[in-house]
Amino acid sequence: AAKVHLTGGEPFLYWDHLVEILRKAGEQGLGPVDQIETNGFWATDDRLIRDRLSTLTSLGMERLKISVDPFHQEYVDIEPVNRLASLAVEALGPDRVQARWEEYLSEPADIRRLSQGERDRAYVLAYHEYPFRLTGRAAGHPAHLLASRPAETFEHMNCLAGFLGAKGVHIDPYGNVFSGTCSGIILGNVNQTPLEEIWKAFDPRGDGPVGVLCEKGPCGLLEEASDLGYEELPAYAGKCHLCTHVRQFQFENGLWQSVLGPADCYA
Repeated sequence: AAKVHLTGGEPFLYWDHLVEILRKAGEQGLGPVDQIETNGFWATDDRLIRDRLSTLTSLGMERLKISVDPFHQEYVDIEPVNRLASLAVEALGPDRVQARWEEYLSEPADIRRLSQGERDRAYVLAYHEYPFRLTGRAAGHPAHLLASRPAETFEHMNCLAGFLGAKGVHIDPYGNVFSGTCSGIILGNVNQTPLEEIWKAFDPRGDGPVGVLCEKGPCGLLEEASDLGYEELPAYAGKCHLCTHVRQFQFENGLWQSVLGPADCYA
């Protein structure tokens, strides 16, 4: 059965909308919402936390996932995160609460007090302890800290398995559909076409960025971008870093406008 996972961004920035999504999911028979993810910024009051957890449970939330790591703690105080984790375990039980990552909940990174050099070392250590995909914002400063391989390292590394083997899809607030691992590459829009039809129409041999990635990987995008003036970096942290960096150039130059988007993913 399909599972629904609500994440962000930060879904609790739009509490009323989050509640409405859960109600609609129930009305349409989508079943329990497997997981809702939050960074806990909002958890400043015990009563507010309990009320919201009660509401979410009544609307079918099965698990609460709390993001906690050096990257989030650069912007979010650890105190409300700890308060949320404690009250959530009390209200929901430990099996329905996941902290990602538990280590940083029990031993929080006091990232705001560190110098930039110390922050950078903390970021690199976090990556090596809990590897993550270097896409989106992670393809910015964190990826540059980790970059060590030239682009040719990723030749013959296509993305076919990534598209066909993704465990899910992401649907953004505009209705755009992405592969579960590749935000910013639009496969369709559920406001225009049912999700089932988008999946049936997906062709990894088609034209455009998806076809190039499925056949050649990001080095295929690099070939096209270089002809238009893209300046290759001396090193990349991985093929996702290469792909994101090249797509940023393509987006900024107005290429593949129906596929590369929305603008939020390239801001």
